[in-house]
Amino acid sequence: MVIYRLNFKIENYKLKGVVHKRKTYRKGFYLKTWLFSFRSTVILQRACVVFVFLFLFDSLPAQVFKAGVAVRIITPHPLLPVSGGVGTPKPSHIQKGDLYARALVLQKGTTTIAIVSVDNLGWPSVLGDKSRKLIKGIPAENILIGATHTHSAPDAYGFPDKSGKSSVDLKYLDWCVHQIADAVNEAATNLQPASLKTAMAEAEGKIAYNYYAPELYDPRCSVLQVVSNAGKNKGKPISTLINYAIHPEIIGSSRDILSPDLCGPLYDRIAEKSGGVAIFMNSAQGGMVTADNRLPGGKEANDWNECIRIGDLLADEALRIISDAPVQNNPDLYCTSRTITFPVENEGMKFILEHSPLSYKSLGSDSIATRLNLLNIGTAQVLTIPGEALPNIGYYVKRHMHTKQPFLFGLTNDAFGYILDKVDFNSFKRYDYICRTSLGPLTGDIYINEVLNWLQTAPSPQKE
Repeated sequence: MVIYRLNFKIENYKLKGVVHKRKTYRKGFYLKTWLFSFRSTVILQRACVVFVFLFLFDSLPAQVFKAGVAVRIITPHPLLPVSGGVGTPKPSHIQKGDLYARALVLQKGTTTIAIVSVDNLGWPSVLGDKSRKLIKGIPAENILIGATHTHSAPDAYGFPDKSGKSSVDLKYLDWCVHQIADAVNEAATNLQPASLKTAMAEAEGKIAYNYYAPELYDPRCSVLQVVSNAGKNKGKPISTLINYAIHPEIIGSSRDILSPDLCGPLYDRIAEKSGGVAIFMNSAQGGMVTADNRLPGGKEANDWNECIRIGDLLADEALRIISDAPVQNNPDLYCTSRTITFPVENEGMKFILEHSPLSYKSLGSDSIATRLNLLNIGTAQVLTIPGEALPNIGYYVKRHMHTKQPFLFGLTNDAFGYILDKVDFNSFKRYDYICRTSLGPLTGDIYINEVLNWLQTAPSPQKE
């Protein structure tokens, strides 16, 4: 329509010029004819430039914020042994809830990112990279794959026993790899115009605590919600993402049960109360931020009903936190990544990396590389953590992020055990276990220095 109107004006101008020439061309006929020809040529050239610009502009992807979501069930049948950490997985014969891979794809213009949550203890990059190769149209470095950290799912690390042998089910893991890729590919086909809401506030109630020191944990919950802008579901949530630090280990690995733990009821509650697909991304829950299932007399509630209580409560709090957040129409979207290298000083971790049948990509025997991501989604900013960072590291990094809605995606793109700094390493008896299941004393300091330098040069998210 714009091009037609431009052509119409040009033709009208030519007609007017001809009429004018017939009436007045007596003196200076050649001069006036030349001037007229020159002006017409300039106008035509400008019209051509506009035409080319509009053609190129129309060929670019529309600068509209879009979101799509998809889900795959990854519950094994028959049930497999479950893993709660380093060591031999325990048998499971009872199922409480399904395990899922949940994918959220966001797009604006030429930028497309995928955020995937997997119900497992951890999801190493050696598995994530296999899925990335099967995903179409999204750069591998823009695909974030994190684990919820349930302690009641099959082993995805390939933990070896003392003899170096592992009982991991590689066929199951390969099936999960394809399910994850299928979920992302479907979410990309489901992209639709969307608006955004983001918020962060304290989640109230008996949800989490620090097992080592009850008050040393981050009670803040960051929530991201994408809302449909078109179609029959206009105004309804497409997906609600909850980012909160907690160990989903109410059931654990020693009760003969396979389960998503508290994440399962959380998914159901979000779907029931607001609609859309819930996605849970863990945060800085290391050392030892866990579910608050304490009972009087030093006892614990370790059953499915307690998973429902905490999952429902966290879901309700997330919906409360996001309810009054302002709507961001057509928000900005930015994604970048970088590779970071950590020394592997822990002999136990070296043994796992060297003997796991997953064939980890280590840089020799003394170091390993992983990818970090930084996202700006509207007014929110996201950083990934390749493991279980202690809460003090989480607090410190959040203070330096350029937003009032910081998100820390723990156990994302890799899951290298606990992440603590050299000051805390081997400083307390309480920290003996987390030191033994970490890469070493320098991991935390290297991570902090890397992301703080990164934040100084990376673009900030849009202002509120």
